[in-house]
Amino acid sequence: MLFPYKYVPHQMDRMQKFINFIFYQVWCRAPKAGPFDLDLFAGNPDLKEVMEAFLYSDTKGAYFFYGHVEGIYQLFSKLSRTEIKQLKRWYQGNNNIQKVCENDPSTQIARYSDIPQQKKVLNQKLSQFFCGLYDNIGIAALKQKIGDIEGHYKLFMSVNKTGKCPFCGIADMQGVFHSTREAYDHYLPKGLYPFNSINFRNLVPACHHCNSSYKTSKDPAFIPKDPTGATHRRKVFYPFANSSYNIEVTIDLKKTDIDHLVPDDIQLAFGPPVLNEEIETWKDIYGIEERYKGKLIDGDGKAWLIEVLDEWKWQEESSGIDGRSPNDYLRNLKRHTEKFPFASSNFLKNAFLDGCDRAGLFSIKEDTFEADNQKP
Repeated sequence: MLFPYKYVPHQMDRMQKFINFIFYQVWCRAPKAGPFDLDLFAGNPDLKEVMEAFLYSDTKGAYFFYGHVEGIYQLFSKLSRTEIKQLKRWYQGNNNIQKVCENDPSTQIARYSDIPQQKKVLNQKLSQFFCGLYDNIGIAALKQKIGDIEGHYKLFMSVNKTGKCPFCGIADMQGVFHSTREAYDHYLPKGLYPFNSINFRNLVPACHHCNSSYKTSKDPAFIPKDPTGATHRRKVFYPFANSSYNIEVTIDLKKTDIDHLVPDDIQLAFGPPVLNEEIETWKDIYGIEERYKGKLIDGDGKAWLIEVLDEWKWQEESSGIDGRSPNDYLRNLKRHTEKFPFASSNFLKNAFLDGCDRAGLFSIKEDTFEADNQKP
């Protein structure tokens, strides 16, 4: 992740508080609380109003919410004290997104696959509820209490104004002046992890390619299984980190034939070393090397190089009056990159042209590239 988002509090945070109440104060007390009824929600009057509205509603969304809350309550009522304690630890761990990202050893997390097989029905009900929860937050009774996702997005993007996807840095993001919005990615996938599908620290706007083409349902918290079937945790960037950082990108070219570069001709290196594990996870989840190499080879790289050579040629034709050398151009680009690293993909452009300079491409006669550009 090239830069963190700033977390923006919103009325929709109340939804996670509703779920917290349902889990701790209703479900976990089920073994001793008796039959399921609306009095179980007396400690949260707003949630009780919602549940009452759902009870007397014939809408599909109301039936989904009320029916699952009641059904899971019945399953919790049969659990032992030890089983309840374990579910509490998992609930707490899965909702501490920052600790999960940091791979904190004291934080217990659970995927659906970790729930014991003998609790298959509970597993299925939890999966149905939490996987479908995000799609049902627009129900009228809930909307009155928590607002809507469009309002959350507008406020969020009014604060996070970079305009680029933080997961790739190369795709534009729909902002407050667009009538449409980007999708929210469940950072810990809702199909793998229970309990956090409506936690807005686990919901992050991402560009279409990052969300739907590359990350999809990949699990950022675990390295893919090795041949022995073992699983290993890993660190991953926390989307709402409080401290900023600077991802360093270095690009080296193995050959100077810019017109016939293939991915193996481009070597990418990332830093700083202190973030190496997070960077490796990021590269894996979002296909970063493939996408950056593709952007350089499929047109942008050569266009950037010709731009520098045009500046150099203009200096020669003008006898040096008000002209610029490639070094002048690179210095200006570096300065612009420091101020606006993601505008016009400056962070990638600067790294690529530095690599071109090290490869000696600025010493090649520019008419060589002109001749190539004129070929049909």
